[in-house]
Amino acid sequence: MMLRSLQFFGSLALLQAVASQQIWDIWQTTWDKNMLFTYFRPTPDPINFVTPALSGARTSSSMIPRYTKLSDSSAGLMNNLKVQNPRSYWHLMDYLFNATDAANSAGFSYIRVPLGATDFSADTYSYDDISGDTSLKNFNINAAPSDIFSVLQDILSVNHMTRFHIVPWSPPGWMKSGGTMHGGSLNTQYINSMANYLLKSVQAFSNKGIPIYAISIQNEPEYSDSTYPTCNMPAATEAQIGLALRTLLNNYGFSGVKIIGYDHNWVDAANYPVQLMQQAGSAFDGVSFHCYQGSVSDQALFTSQYPNKEVYITECSGVLGADWWSDIKWYMDNIFIGSISYGSSSGLMWNLALDGGGQPLLPGADSCRDGCRGVVQINNDGTWSVNQEFYTMAQASKAILPRDVGGPWGQQIGVSVGGSLDWALVVGAYKTGRVSSSDWNRYSIVVLNWDDSASTTWNPRPVKATIEFRGMQATYTFPVGVTTLWWYAPN
Repeated sequence: MMLRSLQFFGSLALLQAVASQQIWDIWQTTWDKNMLFTYFRPTPDPINFVTPALSGARTSSSMIPRYTKLSDSSAGLMNNLKVQNPRSYWHLMDYLFNATDAANSAGFSYIRVPLGATDFSADTYSYDDISGDTSLKNFNINAAPSDIFSVLQDILSVNHMTRFHIVPWSPPGWMKSGGTMHGGSLNTQYINSMANYLLKSVQAFSNKGIPIYAISIQNEPEYSDSTYPTCNMPAATEAQIGLALRTLLNNYGFSGVKIIGYDHNWVDAANYPVQLMQQAGSAFDGVSFHCYQGSVSDQALFTSQYPNKEVYITECSGVLGADWWSDIKWYMDNIFIGSISYGSSSGLMWNLALDGGGQPLLPGADSCRDGCRGVVQINNDGTWSVNQEFYTMAQASKAILPRDVGGPWGQQIGVSVGGSLDWALVVGAYKTGRVSSSDWNRYSIVVLNWDDSASTTWNPRPVKATIEFRGMQATYTFPVGVTTLWWYAPN
């Protein structure tokens, strides 16, 4: 075992030793599955910060919980589980969404919801399929399966802090070239109609008691597929819709709803999202990325030009048959720890729930050719299990959930890793403030130890590390896997 150093950097006014700083709480998932989002306390004693060391921590970006997306298929499976086995359903809901501090749950708090059909729907539909209805008199959100709203309302009953982000996979077919939701592009004569369609979607969700946090104009606007709802939408068109929608939202009492642009792969970070900001920066609060092409470092091509705009990771999917531990390493390095260093404040997976075969998929859709894997697998017998996507998100979630009811989410803070094998640890660090100024803040770290020597001979090696904080040191040995731990200190 090698001794490494995790240094929280920056300067604070308080540099005196605080002898009572202790690590009591640890959540852990290990490569061998001996620990699966398992909570424990160090034994026989807490881990003390004792030896004089270096400095404190500075805060940077505010974090938003990073979680998952509810497709029609996911909602249908979950609602079927509720009917078949209510006790199992509510156990699952609590395990996924309960955000109570230190509860045995992930506290997922950000849900992305499609507007209309996707590749994970029973059939193709929008909220207004009456051709030529430019006034949208026939707009009807109840065209969506009732399962969607039932599950969303159940999520809110478990976690009132949940934020909902809505986005269409396609405008109504009559607004598009070819007259179908499957592929094609928006006819620009319907730019204002599409903006109104999105406003009505926000209003309709609100009327069902589901407050909208953010909305995107178009999912994956640089992709068109004739087998399921998609739409090619140039940046200039999205920019015009965004400007029109911003005015409508402000005029109808939804000025707090964020508009998030792009919503596509890392690979084009330097182009499409930049063009959106150039043409309609006043309308868009930020942009979002998907993980399927390019690399996480591409985010910097956008954030370097627009550091004050928000960045989200809104889609990534697991694939059936992929290696469990390899997936966890990739997710942590690229999304749930790695993307934060490139400016993102969330990370979402697609889908929340599927069956063991990656179904139900829209008949005829050619997406997910190798089979997509849900965060949760729901089985025909009324049972469920969680996949590797859950464990990565849950470990990250614990570090940023509010400590107090009504308290703030965690903020990213600076951290550096030293030592001869510093590559072995990937670390994210966070500070969570308190409602009362007299209560100590919580400091958390999420650590991926991926020193398994898989590129040569399989040899998982724990890493003994010194955590340096405010002139104090604590030592902990991180097994190969993901570890989340926290301690408290004065502001």
